[in-house]
Amino acid sequence: MNAKKSRNVTENGETVEDSILMTLIGNGEDLAPMVRHSFEMGKPETLVLQLKHVVKKKEVEIEELCKLHYEEFIVAVDELRGVLVDAEELKSELASDNFRLQEIGSALLLRLEDLLESYSIKKNVTEAVKMSRMCVEVLDLCIKCNKYVADGQFYPALKAIHQIEENYMKVIPVKTLKNLVEKRVPVIKNHIEKKVCGEINEWLVHIRGTSKEIGQKAIGFASSSRQRNEDMLARQKKAEEESCLGLGDFTYSLDVEEIDDNSVLKINLMPLYRAYYIHVCLGIRDQFREYYFKNRMLQLNSDLQVSSVQHFLSSHQTYLAQIAGYFIVEDRVLRTAGDLLSPSQVQAMWETAVSKVTENLEYQFSHMDTASHLLLVKDYVTLLGATLRQYGYDVGYILDASTNSRDKYHELLLVECRQQIKDAVNDDDCKQMVLKESEYSTNVLCFHLQTSEIMPGFPYVAPFSSMVPDCCRIIRSFIKDSVNYLSYGGQTNFFDFARKYLDKLLIDVLNDVILSTIKSSNTGVSQAMQIAANISFLERACDYFLQTAAKQCGVPTRMIARPQTTLNAKNVLKNTREKSYVALVNLVNHKLTEYLSLMEKVNWIIDDVAQHKSEYMNEVVMYLDTLLSTAQQVLPLDVMYKIGSGALEHINNCFVNTLLSDSLKRFTANCVMGINNDFKTLEEFADERFHSTGLSEIYKEGSFRGCLLEMRQLINLLLSSQPENFMNPVIRMRNYNSLDYKKLAIICEKYKDSPDGLFGSLSKRGAKQSNRMKSMDVLKRRLKDFN
Repeated sequence: MNAKKSRNVTENGETVEDSILMTLIGNGEDLAPMVRHSFEMGKPETLVLQLKHVVKKKEVEIEELCKLHYEEFIVAVDELRGVLVDAEELKSELASDNFRLQEIGSALLLRLEDLLESYSIKKNVTEAVKMSRMCVEVLDLCIKCNKYVADGQFYPALKAIHQIEENYMKVIPVKTLKNLVEKRVPVIKNHIEKKVCGEINEWLVHIRGTSKEIGQKAIGFASSSRQRNEDMLARQKKAEEESCLGLGDFTYSLDVEEIDDNSVLKINLMPLYRAYYIHVCLGIRDQFREYYFKNRMLQLNSDLQVSSVQHFLSSHQTYLAQIAGYFIVEDRVLRTAGDLLSPSQVQAMWETAVSKVTENLEYQFSHMDTASHLLLVKDYVTLLGATLRQYGYDVGYILDASTNSRDKYHELLLVECRQQIKDAVNDDDCKQMVLKESEYSTNVLCFHLQTSEIMPGFPYVAPFSSMVPDCCRIIRSFIKDSVNYLSYGGQTNFFDFARKYLDKLLIDVLNDVILSTIKSSNTGVSQAMQIAANISFLERACDYFLQTAAKQCGVPTRMIARPQTTLNAKNVLKNTREKSYVALVNLVNHKLTEYLSLMEKVNWIIDDVAQHKSEYMNEVVMYLDTLLSTAQQVLPLDVMYKIGSGALEHINNCFVNTLLSDSLKRFTANCVMGINNDFKTLEEFADERFHSTGLSEIYKEGSFRGCLLEMRQLINLLLSSQPENFMNPVIRMRNYNSLDYKKLAIICEKYKDSPDGLFGSLSKRGAKQSNRMKSMDVLKRRLKDFN
């Protein structure tokens, strides 16, 4: 029954395999696996039957689909046949229209061809006329160019050539004419260049010949101007003097300087302008600039050579006038000839001239042995500088060369004054001057050395020694001689030079002599103290020296009141004064070291406490008393404070260094108590001096006692009942803030409560250590651990 059912399914095509096969074919999938499987199973007939069944089923579907669309297909074919009929009718209509258009267009086409031919003829005629006109314009420019060249009018000729090159050269229609123009233009330019170079060479020769006259005339103007200024200054000084004296009435007038036509320098630069502009038009501007610069440099080098045949004194005016004229011309060229000359080129010329002129002047000055000759040349050099300075040239180096004579003169003065000042310092006994009333004016007032406007009682004990007024007289004499020399030849503005040489005297001579004296091994404390006081008065006298120089130079007092006009020597002397204070402090410390060397005799392991001051401390206090008393008389309070503080600090350091030295092996509490007594005496003296001298009113937060603070704190610690309190930060900052850990550790190791006598150790075996020494031992251990 099952077999029958299976056959029916197969016959009806409804098996599972048929469904799968239909699905695969419908999806367009590959049937190769199924075919391979059928052959592997040995049943290919079954697959063939299935495929036939599928084909049959598809044919049935196609047949049903054709039946469905047959009617629509018939209708579409009928419509297509109607469209074909319409297309045939449209085609016949288009053919008839095209025939009629061809008939009409043939006549129009013939007319169009005739029109185009006419237009072509017209274009050719127009082009020919244009080419003819261009050739006529080019030939006209060529004719003008030839005429300009023949007449020597090179600029219009170059302008015509430029017009040909810019507007016509590339578009000349006739090849023969174009080749001819291209060939002749460079020839004409070369001809113009040669002509212009010839003219400029003639001008260079001419301008060199006239430079001397130009320079002499310009220097003459400068000389006249200087003379007028001198005359006006002389009249002004005379009027001021008469006004101060109240003599006569004065009429004020305004002097108007008239400009003479002859005072204007006339320099013909037209050939140069013309040549330069023509070279610019030729396009070789840089070549001409280089040519001009090179030739002018050659002329300059020739002009800078000093004649070996003629003496310089006779030829110096011609020599310098030639140089002045040369650079006046170059200045005019720089300002009026466009960029023919650059500022850097003029500067190069000027630097060359300055170098050579400076060298020549220095050589000539060094070989001159007559002062009048030297001054004559110097005067003309000054006029040269005044002349060229008006044209913006830096004449400083040339004028500096002329100052060698001034330097030579002043060097001789400085040598003489050095010897005089050295004698004055060496002859000084470094004692305060005792002056009578008649001597007060000549030694104090005339040099502005008074410390008060109130006239003192006489005899007057001055705070300075004799070297101060002696040096002031020498310096006043130097100022007079210097100003007399600087004013020779009519110079008016020489105050700066006078101040310069005054500074040189004060710094290089006076200050140097004083420094040498201070550094001398023969200078003692009293001499150093008096010299330090003298320096302060010499420093004060600098204002008097400057006023004296200004007065003799004719400079108003208000001018020297400015800060920039002060003497540099004032600051130098101030520095020297500070150095003298340092040297004084060093001498005092050295002397104190000699007194404190007596500490070597001190018994550091003494059995009993000394009941009186040590011998060395008596010497120290007596010396400090004398030192500060003398310092109070001749030195300012701040310096006295510096000396006193330095001395007491030195004493403090000497004691500390002694306790730290390797030569001291141990010391006892009794010795510390003795030092304590000495220091109490020293502190009492320090306090008394600090208050009696008035220093307590100035230094309210300081004192001399503070200079001994380190040693005082050390003594207090060593004599304290609980030394270990030093390790307490609060107590240490309050009572021992000046002590150093390392130094204290070294000193404490040497400190013993009692001397190590013959039976000292035996007596201690049965005794109990004191609490103070126990505390000291604790401090030693903690300091050792800390370090």
